[in-house]
Amino acid sequence: MNASQTTASENPELAEDAVPTEVPVLDLSELRLPDGSRNPEFLDRLRHAAHKVGFFQIVGYGAAEGQVDELFDVTARFFARPEADKLALHNQNSPHYRGYSAIAAERTQGRPDSREQLDFSPERAPVPAEQIREGEEYWHLQGPNQWPADMPELERAAMGWTALMDRVGEELLGALLVAIGLPEDHFADVFDDQRAWMAKLAHYVGGVAEAGSQGVGLHADYGFITLLLQDQVGGLEVRPYGQDEWLPVEPIPGALVVNLGEMLEIATDGYLMATIHRVQSPPEGMDRYSVPYFHSPRLDAVIEKVQLPAELAAHARGASDDPENPMLSSFGANMLKGFARAHPAVTEKHHPELLAR
Repeated sequence: MNASQTTASENPELAEDAVPTEVPVLDLSELRLPDGSRNPEFLDRLRHAAHKVGFFQIVGYGAAEGQVDELFDVTARFFARPEADKLALHNQNSPHYRGYSAIAAERTQGRPDSREQLDFSPERAPVPAEQIREGEEYWHLQGPNQWPADMPELERAAMGWTALMDRVGEELLGALLVAIGLPEDHFADVFDDQRAWMAKLAHYVGGVAEAGSQGVGLHADYGFITLLLQDQVGGLEVRPYGQDEWLPVEPIPGALVVNLGEMLEIATDGYLMATIHRVQSPPEGMDRYSVPYFHSPRLDAVIEKVQLPAELAAHARGASDDPENPMLSSFGANMLKGFARAHPAVTEKHHPELLAR
């Protein structure tokens, strides 16, 4: 057992059989010791949170003064625009699933979600359709974003935020790998300068009849690490592995909610879990805003199982096996599957061949 695992047996809260009763909070500024090395106690808490809960919150991650407030302000102003202005950026205009989707347009578990959103990813040239081979349809996801031309501050704030999240995601992924006994650069090859992160600006609305209480239905994320900025309204709930009870993720001003995606569950044979979560819609007449960022590798990345230390491998639970929503080791295929299901109108318009699968 390495140094980063020595305190787990000394702290009952970090024991393998401990039942999570709340979502942990970690201060990322404590990750490094004064000499620049990683703090073993922080790594213990990080590994426990990732293994037992699959969710935690972080503070001290380096946001600039006023950056969070500015992002929420410009997000709220965008969603307050006339519907016609937002629909000019409709994601049905985009074969890459980029742009605006209206309230109840996105579906989770086959039901509409009571939120509207603007999806965006790295700004890159699309891959010509005639160059996309069978089995590599995920290249359809690469392409340009849609931003309002008369509101440049929205793109500036959103892309500035994702630049920060990219750095935080890289630091967290390296720390998490070290915490489970792997080299920090284990996934360096698939997290090069072509990484396919994705993000969205989201606005939840209460009182949507067809959605009921579903802000977003229960699901797991399909990338590596999700970094979520949420406002103070609340509604996010998680259900750790083996539990029936839902744990609320209580809002902390400016904190990031962190959870792990299916790629890490596959890679660690379930030692790290893509924890099921959902969002309850806010009360009628109340707005909720959030900005999720999904730290992700190249679209053509294929994730193989890692070799865990024996003491950790003994507690690997195996990757989830849901025939209705199979996990795929190809990141791009897993991501395309998620978008195709969540936005069936876009799929039917641009990629009808995917609906038959």
